[in-house]
Amino acid sequence: MNNKPTNQAISVKLNPKKLLYSKWTATVPQNREKHFMVVKLIQADDADAPIETIEIEAIHSKRRQTLAWRELTNKELWRQGWL
Repeated sequence: MNNKPTNQAISVKLNPKKLLYSKWTATVPQNREKHFMVVKLIQADDADAPIETIEIEAIHSKRRQTLAWRELTNKELWRQGWL
């Protein structure tokens, strides 16, 4: 009997305050953009509000995009580190 959790059961735990300069690999690269780095944490106007959005930069093209930091927990789209 195998007691290992399946990929669906594994959750990625991230602390949004520690995401800055973290490295990510897109599992489905588009426009030759596979490797990304978090370059900005975007907070709401209220300084006490939690971080909800980040800006990532493609290493290949330097193109930036904004997304909800929780999207990085989707293992079908992202892997932590440069693979």
